[in-house]
Amino acid sequence: MTDGRPLTARPAGRHALLVELRDAEHTAAFHAEVLRRRAAGALPPVTEVVPGARTVLLDGVPDPDALARRVADWQVPPVADDTGAVVEIPVRYDGPDLADVAALWGVGPDEVGALHRSHTYRVAFCGFAPGFGYLTGLPPRLHVPRRSTPRTRVPAGAVALAGPYSAVYPRATPGGWQLIGTMPDPRPLWDPARERAALLTPGTRVRFVTADGTCAGPGTGTGTGSETGTETGTGDHPAAGTSPEAGA
Repeated sequence: MTDGRPLTARPAGRHALLVELRDAEHTAAFHAEVLRRRAAGALPPVTEVVPGARTVLLDGVPDPDALARRVADWQVPPVADDTGAVVEIPVRYDGPDLADVAALWGVGPDEVGALHRSHTYRVAFCGFAPGFGYLTGLPPRLHVPRRSTPRTRVPAGAVALAGPYSAVYPRATPGGWQLIGTMPDPRPLWDPARERAALLTPGTRVRFVTADGTCAGPGTGTGTGSETGTETGTGDHPAAGTSPEAGA
């Protein structure tokens, strides 16, 4: 976006609307509002809702121009931190980039895990690989750059950081994120036999716990209804976001 408006909506083909938002926070709020209005029957027929880093694509829209005019007038409240289903991800903090991240954070390597799991995250969007969720929730002081040289192979279950995002690799792929830990069994992240194949869907809250079951550190919040390695999310679609940031 090039102006100060909170959103820009434009047709994307004959039956889709692409809504561009100012930042990740506004994108999450707009995505939540779309889902709320659709559930309440206050939205024209939409076949798919696909959030990205700063976009939300509404596909299967009968009249994109009319919907563009409508969404421009929406009052969109921010997403409450304590709403949404919770998934707990067990982690061993044994990643090869642990020391580098510790140096960037100004702490010891043994403190990285406690800092990482002291925050509750939310799946902003999915992409790069099936089941790969981009998790927001790290404060700006803990944002880290991607590696200058990507790895040709990142193992499945690697817990990683890049920019404002945290993520868990559901399968072995190349990748350039900083690896700080391992999810011992990443198979629940993507299960094609499940009705909703992706465990981490947009809007789902995520908490990281140590692999031995130790609870997260201070500032995480208690929440209810969380399950480890079990799908409890309420997102809309596990497809890739439309953003140049959607790399791993």
